[in-house]
Amino acid sequence: MNYEDLIREQHTFFETGNTRSILFRKKNLEKLRAMLVIHEKELIEAVQRDLHKPEMEVVSAEIITILEEIDLHLKKLDSWAKPEKVWSNMISIPSKNEIRRMPFGVSLIIGAWNYPINLLLLPLVGAISGGNCAILKPSELAPATSSLIRRMISGTFGRSYIHVVEGGVDVNQQLLDQSFDKIFFTGSSRVGKIVMEKAAKRLTPVTLELGGKSPAVVHKDADIKTAARRIAWGKFMNAGQTCISPDFVLVHRQEKDELIKYLKKAIKKYYGKKPKESKDYGRIINSSHFERLSNLMTDAHFIHGGDVVEAERYIEPTLVDGVDWEHPLMKEEIFGPILPIMTYGDQENPVELLRRLPSPLALYIFSDDDEFSDTLIDSLPHGGTCVNDVIMQIANPYLPFGGSGASGMGQYHGKYSFECFTRPHAVMRRSTWPDPSFRYPPFGKKLYLLKKLFLR
Repeated sequence: MNYEDLIREQHTFFETGNTRSILFRKKNLEKLRAMLVIHEKELIEAVQRDLHKPEMEVVSAEIITILEEIDLHLKKLDSWAKPEKVWSNMISIPSKNEIRRMPFGVSLIIGAWNYPINLLLLPLVGAISGGNCAILKPSELAPATSSLIRRMISGTFGRSYIHVVEGGVDVNQQLLDQSFDKIFFTGSSRVGKIVMEKAAKRLTPVTLELGGKSPAVVHKDADIKTAARRIAWGKFMNAGQTCISPDFVLVHRQEKDELIKYLKKAIKKYYGKKPKESKDYGRIINSSHFERLSNLMTDAHFIHGGDVVEAERYIEPTLVDGVDWEHPLMKEEIFGPILPIMTYGDQENPVELLRRLPSPLALYIFSDDDEFSDTLIDSLPHGGTCVNDVIMQIANPYLPFGGSGASGMGQYHGKYSFECFTRPHAVMRRSTWPDPSFRYPPFGKKLYLLKKLFLR
């Protein structure tokens, strides 16, 4: 495919001004919504082929989340897109001032394989709502979903407006060499750096949604039973392949044994004595990731799980003890169903311990002590916080979702998706009268008067 021609075609369509119409945007949001509803069964089957993901997880995390996002945009788009009136300052009086949200133009959205519907089409909602054209690049590691989305999009939208391009790393490279007005990428920090480098050559604005080692801090006053249930649910959904799953636990030493006991109970309750036979437990995406995770498990002390079946890319929900900060499990984001459990005591500051790691995408705190929680929130750079739960912070479209530092830049979801794909544009309107001579040369004593007025 000639990508230059494709992008030129989208630029030409964007320049017609059609996408700027609020009515046009709403109609296409409705078309996207109808597309998802019509193809729901096919989408579930495709994701299950790629990831062995249970239907409940596909419907709740992949489909309903997007439908809710679309509904919010349909409800709020008029008010979000309305020019915002702002004040004049002394120098600009008399004038009328406003801020408009302007679309970027042609956007490139690169999705990820772990949530192959959500992480591709949720950003698309923002692109449509913001008045952009879009080229979508689904992950080649989820081929069944990628192929289905390509067919769905091509049957719903014109190529000059929204188009799907399939392929591997070489296609990503070719696309990133093209001239886009906005790039939205979800994936690893390693690839995020490549995207950033490519975008910098053309000064293209970028949103990066990456990952990191998101900690679950369990304080000594926590409700241990609830903490265990929620951590186990968030960690082992999608077989641990969730960018905001708890990557490891940092628990107060006196609560460690109790937490482990209830984590084990939760795992058995969720997936039975034989998780391999559970319809509610997923698989690792491919052999390469399976091998990486298997290597991380070498020399680890399992206190639960540890069973692997290479032919099925199956790794049992696994709890690991005896891990220090130099262990391989603590050197990179795990992105799999392996949960290291670390401890701290009364004489240790969790903030100082967690500062050893790059900024994570999420911080989870289990405690009823607001002062303890606020200290962690305020002292540790991270993308977002959830207190006494995990994952749920992304379920609220009124909250921004995005990283900090190594875990990404930029936010989306809800209004933040609209703002992600638009830029604030200043408009000042002035009359030709009055036109005082104060600002024009010759300046004479005007500088003295200016300083007298503003540098008092």
